[in-house]
Amino acid sequence: MKQYVFTILFTAAITFALSWTVWRLSLKYKLYPGIRERDVHKTPTPRLGGIAMFLGVAAAFVVSSQHPFFATIWNNPAQVWAILGATFLIVLIGVADDIWDLDWMIKLGAQFLAAGIIAWFGELQIYSLPIGGIAIGSSWMSFTLTVFSIVIVMNAVNFIDGLDGLVAGVCLIANAVFFAYSYMLVRDLGASTFFNLASFIAAVLIGTCIGFLPLNWSPAKLFMGDSGALMLGLLMACSAIAITGNITPAMVGDNDEFGRSQLLGAFIPILLPVVVVLLPLLDFGLAVVRRMSKGKSPFSPDRKHLHHRMLDMGHSDRDAVIIFYAWTAIVSLAVLLMYIGTSEGWPGDYLLGVAFGVVGAAACLVVTLLPSRRHTPASAPEPVLEDAA
Repeated sequence: MKQYVFTILFTAAITFALSWTVWRLSLKYKLYPGIRERDVHKTPTPRLGGIAMFLGVAAAFVVSSQHPFFATIWNNPAQVWAILGATFLIVLIGVADDIWDLDWMIKLGAQFLAAGIIAWFGELQIYSLPIGGIAIGSSWMSFTLTVFSIVIVMNAVNFIDGLDGLVAGVCLIANAVFFAYSYMLVRDLGASTFFNLASFIAAVLIGTCIGFLPLNWSPAKLFMGDSGALMLGLLMACSAIAITGNITPAMVGDNDEFGRSQLLGAFIPILLPVVVVLLPLLDFGLAVVRRMSKGKSPFSPDRKHLHHRMLDMGHSDRDAVIIFYAWTAIVSLAVLLMYIGTSEGWPGDYLLGVAFGVVGAAACLVVTLLPSRRHTPASAPEPVLEDAA
């Protein structure tokens, strides 16, 4: 665990220093786009934070290659380099879009290419789903499911990038919960070491978000842009696939080592990775349906995302962000508690997690529907929002 803590702190320090540097250089050389018609913020703000975040991630991987405790991660160097190469590609495309506003078809094509690199050259694929003994039928099915899963998560995370600190905070919470889950799952599966690719990526992303959040908190000095949001989504998908996609059906459900009910034990390994990105996935799904029902591209920008609706309800931008944090924490922690209860043999197994989720969701629902202020005073300044698709 000390090595993971070191990874988090190291990545956070590097990312913060690089984010500050990118911010200062962007201001000095005016490396920021003008205000577009669909933008809500009124002050030109640099959107190149994704560069600093990527360099922080890359630095963490380089250091891990020299650390004996992470040797298992580098036993398959092709997989690591495929992940880093795909991440570099998606950051380049994101930076280009942040500066020149690329056509959505170009961005989508690059996303599929990056996902294909990971699945094909990195051989990081979803080989099985631990639900009722389901295994992927063929290599092409596995490849296709993996690519689409990565692309969907990338876009889901990018779609909620609309308020200062929203994506960084939500991903920080989600990866913290997923790190705890992956660490305990590896322990319960009886692995010889707790050091694995899924937990390492989660730890790196925790550090990345911690390091970037100070400059991204409202009022934001620096936006992560598409480059940062797409990178977070890509790496979160890789982390989930690295552990959940390789769990064979025999490992769960009937496995006595887990000491949990067959039904719940079969669903949690695939449920929690989805739950930690539930809000981004929900927003993504609603946006696709909304836009396509109007005959538009699913990637055409609008101002009807969940965070925009919360602002229209009367929430301040900071309140809306904190409520998103709360929803993410409550839902993901509830499922994590269900896993812990069933794996540790607690009385009532998963009931504590269910109770926590119900009470927490009820509290979040009340806060969401009863904003602290109903109307924005006419003299109040416009909230500074990040740009989202």
